Amino acid sequence: MSSNRSDFRIDADLTLPEGVHASGCRCPLHGRRLFSALVVGGAALGAVPAWAREGVEVGGRSQFAKLVPAEEIEAAASQQYLQMTQEAKQKKALAPNNHPQQIRLTSIAQRLIPYTYEWNPRARDWKWQVSLLGSQELNAFCMPGGKIAFYWGILQKLQLSDDEVAMIMGHEMAHALREHARERMGKQYATQGAIEIGAALFGIGNVGRSLAGMGSQLLSLKFGRQDESEADLVGMELAARAGYNPAAGVTLWKKMQSAAKGAPPEFLSTHPSSSTRISEIEANLPKVKGLYARADKPAQRYSAPPLRAGATPGATVDEGGGEN
Repeated sequence: MSSNRSDFRIDADLTLPEGVHASGCRCPLHGRRLFSALVVGGAALGAVPAWAREGVEVGGRSQFAKLVPAEEIEAAASQQYLQMTQEAKQKKALAPNNHPQQIRLTSIAQRLIPYTYEWNPRARDWKWQVSLLGSQELNAFCMPGGKIAFYWGILQKLQLSDDEVAMIMGHEMAHALREHARERMGKQYATQGAIEIGAALFGIGNVGRSLAGMGSQLLSLKFGRQDESEADLVGMELAARAGYNPAAGVTLWKKMQSAAKGAPPEFLSTHPSSSTRISEIEANLPKVKGLYARADKPAQRYSAPPLRAGATPGATVDEGGGEN
C-alpha cells in the first residue's frame, strides 16, 4: 500500500466484489441491494435471554443458516475483498494507512471489535480489515470474516461525525455477526429446491418457474427488512459499548432521509424507511443509555473530510482530506 497520501484518488469508478450490494435497493447507505452471501456472513451466537444481559433484544438464530458452512462464505469473501482492494490500489483509490480518514476508520473499528465477540464467537479469530475506497458513492459494507469497506463519498457528502461512522460500522458488522448471509443463502437454497421439485411434479414450464421465482423474492422482502432492523439495534449497542453516542443514529438517518430522494415505498423495499428506523432507534435508546454512560469515551475525535465545490477528474486529496 502506498505511503504517499497525495496519491489517493477520491473519484474512482470501482467494481464491487461479486454479490456485494447487487442492484435493486435505493437506500442511500446501501446504494445497492444487499442480497448475496458475500455482503455479510459468519456464525453467530443464539439470542441471549433478555434477563441475562443489558442491551438490545433481537430474535434467535435461523435454522436456514445451518445449510451453509460459514468457513466457505468467509473464504470466498476474503478472496473477493482482496480482489476489490487490489483493483482500488491499481486505480490509486485505496487510501494508504497513514491517510487521516483511514486512521479514523481504523481507530473506530478497533474500539468496536472487542464487543463483537459476544455476538459471534468466530469474530475473535477473524482477520479484521477496514479499507477506505476513493469513490463518490454513498456506501459502506462488512463482508464475512470482518472485511470492512467505507467509500469516500459517504464520509464527505454526509459529513459524518465519529458517532455516526460508528453507527454505520456497527450496523455493517452486525450483519456479519448475526449470520444474515448464511441465513439468506440457506433460505435461497431451500426455496430453489422446493421450486425445482414442484416444477418436476406438476410439469410447470418456464413461465411458471418465473412466477415462482418472483414469489420467492417477495417472500424474502420481509426477511431482508428484519435483517436491517436487527443490524440497526446490534450496531447501536456495539457503538454504545465502544463509547460512541448511540443517539447519533437519529442524526445519521435524518441525513440518509435527506439523501434518499426518490426512494421506493417501504412496503416494496428490503429496508425499513428512514422514518421507521429513526423511530425504532429512539425507542431502543433507553436500552443502551447505561452502556454508553459507563463506557470509556474516545480520547481523540476526528473530523469529516471537508466539502468541496465539485469533483475534478483524477483528483487527489491532501493530508487533511481536502482536494489538491
